[in-house]
Amino acid sequence: MTADATRLRTLLHGDTPVTWVLTGDSITHGLVHTHGARNYVDHLHELIRGDMSRIQDVIINTAISGWRIVQLLDDFERRVATWRPHVVTLMIGTNDCSTTGALGTIEPAEFAASVTDFVARVRALGAIPVLQTQPAIDVRNAPERSRITEFAQAIRDVATAEDVILIDQFARFAEMGAGHVNDIPWGLLGDPFHPNAAGHALLALEVAGALKLAPLPERDRVLPALRALVHAAR
Repeated sequence: MTADATRLRTLLHGDTPVTWVLTGDSITHGLVHTHGARNYVDHLHELIRGDMSRIQDVIINTAISGWRIVQLLDDFERRVATWRPHVVTLMIGTNDCSTTGALGTIEPAEFAASVTDFVARVRALGAIPVLQTQPAIDVRNAPERSRITEFAQAIRDVATAEDVILIDQFARFAEMGAGHVNDIPWGLLGDPFHPNAAGHALLALEVAGALKLAPLPERDRVLPALRALVHAAR
C-alpha cells in the first residue's frame, strides 16, 4: 500500500468533505459513446455521494475530448488547481499515443515525463494523485493508436517510480477481451477506442475496487448493477 493509499483511507474514514477532480481526455469526458447512459464519473458520483452517504463530497469532471497530457499541463490551473482538490485522478494517453493530429507524434518517454510533472503538481497542491491506464482498444481499426500498449506501460512505470496509486484499466479491458475475436472486448466499446455504457461501468468498478470505495452492504445498490451491466456485455 502506498502512502497515498493510506492518506486516502484516512480521508474516507473521516468527516472532512472530499473534493475529487477526475480529468483526462474523451474517455473521462464521457460523451457520445454512452448514448445517454452514465459515464464512469457519473457512476462514481452516485457511489460516493449516494451509497457511501458522503453527501458533502464534490466530484468534478474536467476532462476534455481530444486532449493530450501537454494540454492538461498548460491548463493545469483551470483543469485541476482552481478546485482545491483532495484527490485527482488522471486517465490520459489514448490521444498521446496517436501518430496523427496537430500536436504531432510524441514518444513514450516524453509522455512519461509529462505525467511525472502532473503528479508533482498535484502533490504540490497537497492532493492525492491517482493514475489510470487507458482502456485497451481495437488496434486493427485504429492503427494510428497502435502504440497504446507502450503508453499504458509508461503510466505504470510512473506510478511505480513515484509511488502513486495505479488503476490498470488497460489490463482489465485486455483481460475481458481475451478469447474474443482479435482479443478485443467488443461488448465494452462504442467504437475502436471509446468505451460504451458497459465499458464505463467496468471503468467505475475498477476505480471503486482500487480505491476501496465500499459502501455498507445494506446500502450497496450501485456496484451490483454495474457488475450486471458488464456481465451482460461479455
